[in-house]
Amino acid sequence: MEITKSHIKYIEWRSIEELHEDILNCISELRFTKDEQQFLEDLILNHTMGLLAGKSYELSRSVITRLTKSRKRLGPLLKKLMSHNNDLQSLLDEINNVEEMEAFKIFHNQLMVEFIGYNAQFKKVKKQIFKLIKQILKERKHLKLLN
Repeated sequence: MEITKSHIKYIEWRSIEELHEDILNCISELRFTKDEQQFLEDLILNHTMGLLAGKSYELSRSVITRLTKSRKRLGPLLKKLMSHNNDLQSLLDEINNVEEMEAFKIFHNQLMVEFIGYNAQFKKVKKQIFKLIKQILKERKHLKLLN
């Protein structure tokens, strides 16, 4: 998946405070995503039999694998953002040269692109999981009506 830079506001024009706000928002969203992933894993556990049985087994397995990969990517990305936030704090505290600030903004841009890509991928996985669970619940309801 390729993310274009047009999704990110012009970082080179933004102040350090605005960059700091970006990072804090990303960290907050990733922490929430971590909770969402736990919820989705619990949801999958509660509906394991429905996911294993039926027509959607291969799709279920694929989606669950992608959720697992997403969970593994979350920790390192969160650590990068927190480290970047610490670097940003030091930039706020001291006056640095223009070259250092430019390098920082380039790295900031890369992190934002990585975050946006991760977030888009996770939303797709989440949507597919909900679609699978919805399908399982419909099948259960249909079976109950037949009995």
